[in-house]
Amino acid sequence: MRVIEWRMRTEDVIRIRFAYSPLMELVLSLITLRAPREHSAHLPWVRATRPLVAGLDLAEVYALVPVHGWMADFVSFTPTEPQPDITTELDTIRRTPPLRVISDLADTADVPQEIADRIRADPRAATARIADTLESYWDTALAQHWPSILRLLEAEVWRRSKRLADGGLQALFDDLHESVSLDGDRLRVADPVEWSGELTGTGLTLVPHAMGWPSVRKMTGRLKPWSTDDRYQPMIAYPARGVATLWETTPPPPPDALAGLIGRTRATILLALAEPATTTSLAGRLGLTPGGVSQHLSILRASELVTRTRVAGTVLYSRTTRGDALVG
Repeated sequence: MRVIEWRMRTEDVIRIRFAYSPLMELVLSLITLRAPREHSAHLPWVRATRPLVAGLDLAEVYALVPVHGWMADFVSFTPTEPQPDITTELDTIRRTPPLRVISDLADTADVPQEIADRIRADPRAATARIADTLESYWDTALAQHWPSILRLLEAEVWRRSKRLADGGLQALFDDLHESVSLDGDRLRVADPVEWSGELTGTGLTLVPHAMGWPSVRKMTGRLKPWSTDDRYQPMIAYPARGVATLWETTPPPPPDALAGLIGRTRATILLALAEPATTTSLAGRLGLTPGGVSQHLSILRASELVTRTRVAGTVLYSRTTRGDALVG
């Protein structure tokens, strides 16, 4: 089995960080839209979105983001902030140096010659045009879903941070993804390409994503000899847990025994907290008012069935061990 392998120094371990990326979600959704059978959790989104984007000319961005194989790094770079907004990331694309555009184009799989020639003829105009297309696609296909996606990513970071705090680095990577493994100071990720190198003190960015489920994307951090751009630092973009809940409309009813014990509404909320969630997201999924959900959460919390944690300014509720046992 071929792998990408990083050797981690102590300074790399302390520089492991998490980041969200709306651009990553956007780019991965372009793949999902064309290969729904490989990303079946998103079939409801695909069915609803295809008619909406039918009027957009996506040929150029499709060429830069192939369904299989390497995509252009300048549209799928490592986020440099923990939570960048889409406007900032699209502006970063617009500022990509022409030499980088041409180099990435050469590395991208199966770009049609006509599109490649057009980009090479004027890389600056190409980056502006590509960013504008991505912005239109974002507004049409993903903007309305971003709050729900963001809550899922926040819950994933909370869960990973807890595993790191409770069990250290090994616990962090043990169930990150089946293709990822940690052996001492060597972090390995299955990949069609064999590569090995050191992180050299740059650390590693972990980017949970929803729209690319179940795939893993990597960036080794190999800069071009002429490049010093920090957008191309080592990264693992991996699927967050609970992706299927993004498109749920009506949650399943609680068992009668559980509803009889703690009340049907509170039982429904407790079941819905299989993945951490905010008061607002629970209210939207369950058809309740945020105030009503908040009252029920207060009772569940007083009974030590749920707990709450603040992540990046957002309060997430999750089941406690006692809550899991009661549901089980």
